[in-house]
Amino acid sequence: MNIALENQHSTITCPYCQASERLELPRGSSQHLYRCRACSNILKTKSGDCCIFCSFGDVDCSNAEQNLAA
Repeated sequence: MNIALENQHSTITCPYCQASERLELPRGSSQHLYRCRACSNILKTKSGDCCIFCSFGDVDCSNAEQNLAA
């Protein structure tokens, strides 16, 4: 059974209002901006991180990409 084909998700937590949303990790691309649905602030990738999932998520995208390559 190849578990790597299942969709990967991460829960993004807004640093402004602490609202959380579960999002699917995009395959083969990075998401650099995200608008919080609760407070409408735009989250931008932190310096040194490659995407919003690495900056604000509970699962970073590097783990998802490693799993997809397995």
